[in-house]
Amino acid sequence: MAKSTYISENTTQNQIDFMLMLDDNELDIFTLEEIKLIASNEFENINEIVENLVHKKLLSRIERGKYCRYNFRDENVIGCKLSEDCAIAYWSALNKHGLTEQFPNSIFIQTTKRKSDKSVFGVSYKFIQISKSKITGIERLGYGNHSYQMTDIEKTIIDCFDLPQYSGGYAELIRAFNQANLNSEKMIVYCKAIKNIAITKRMGYLAELLNKKGMKSFINFALKEVNEKYNLFDPFGIEEGEFVNKWRLRLNISSEEILDICNKQY
Repeated sequence: MAKSTYISENTTQNQIDFMLMLDDNELDIFTLEEIKLIASNEFENINEIVENLVHKKLLSRIERGKYCRYNFRDENVIGCKLSEDCAIAYWSALNKHGLTEQFPNSIFIQTTKRKSDKSVFGVSYKFIQISKSKITGIERLGYGNHSYQMTDIEKTIIDCFDLPQYSGGYAELIRAFNQANLNSEKMIVYCKAIKNIAITKRMGYLAELLNKKGMKSFINFALKEVNEKYNLFDPFGIEEGEFVNKWRLRLNISSEEILDICNKQY
């Protein structure tokens, strides 16, 4: 709060009118820039009004220039308000899509902007910066001012293979891949955007091993992407295991172990 900001003892008419404006526009969360566009010239000093309402615990500050009603705590909406060009992704999206019962300690947010991890209202947010070319497969959930973006099932799976350290564990990711109802054409489009041949080979091999329904065109696409380089099936595993020439993979997790992981119940 600026030192020059005047804090009124009581709630003024301007402050009441501001809260009524939020009601009229069904706003529970907003930035100062957004509210200035909506309010136009209705209020003389919006910054001062907002600071007063924060002081009176009618509003809460999320971070500089971003606010919400005092009791608003939708962690997904708040998380997507913290950065531009962003979406709930990775382990958090796996959980939201019902592909894991494990709850991450932080909410994972994919963004094109550099953003430091932070905690808001006791919730930890982890930001993973990616290139703009990888922003695809985003769906909008919720409604109105309570809406937020999240990667769809196919993009979530691909993102987790691309950066498995944010997936909750490789065994969990294999299990999620097995459970997911995947659209072959979407998988192809998103793999082309990610441009990671190693993960395309891993997912193609998995789809073939698990005989996943409706994945034939993706498997054919993945086979065409196979290069001469051998990659470990688990990129964080040790250098051991059977070599699979067809996919140029080294199975440091055997096919039997993969099938056992898929059949294992929580």
